[in-house]
Amino acid sequence: MRLFLFNKPFRVLTQFSPSGGRSTLATYLSLPGVYPAGRLDYDSEGLLLLSDDGALRAAITAPEHAVEKTYFVQVEGQPTPAALAALARGVPLADGPTRPATARVIPEPAGLWPRDPPIRYRAAIPTTWLELTIREGRNRQVRRMTAAIGCPTLRLVRGRVGPFTLAGLAPGESAEVPAAAADEFRRSLAALSANGSGSRGARSASPPRAPARSSGADRPSSGMRGRGRRR
Repeated sequence: MRLFLFNKPFRVLTQFSPSGGRSTLATYLSLPGVYPAGRLDYDSEGLLLLSDDGALRAAITAPEHAVEKTYFVQVEGQPTPAALAALARGVPLADGPTRPATARVIPEPAGLWPRDPPIRYRAAIPTTWLELTIREGRNRQVRRMTAAIGCPTLRLVRGRVGPFTLAGLAPGESAEVPAAAADEFRRSLAALSANGSGSRGARSASPPRAPARSSGADRPSSGMRGRGRRR
């Protein structure tokens, strides 16, 4: 069993097969037999997990496991305390109310790479960065949640999935998770299944860190080939 981390750039499809000339994972990775665990929208950025183990991929995305995912979200406007409280309680969407989340206002994440193209700048409309942690994975969920509180998402970067973060990975870079850490993660998901509960989710031992460029000293070891290879 192998597990990989990939920092998906903006406007890259979460698939390897060609699609109308748009960039895909194949633009960056050459990993026969490895597929993404879940999806990250074409217009979203950040952490994507991939594995050659179908059971692990299914466990990562299983709703009952409630694997935590943390996002850095730039929104239009300034959310009120009441709006943040609504995100924390759960907001009503067309497909039902969301599970309670963790939401807080943060400064712009340190070391965050510039987006190409940048978001549209409007001098008269302020923007705000949020750190939002959810425990489910509906289609375009974070964007729909911020829209529900009146603050449309302008930029969305996933910074953490379970215990894994973007630390040290620039856009288009990837790294293989050491076997011991991958096995520990798999065991944690198996334990959730055995206990019949995903109420706490698969969490990291420490708060998530904002994405930042790094010398690579704290990155997982890599067996990656292709454009996204770490050097």
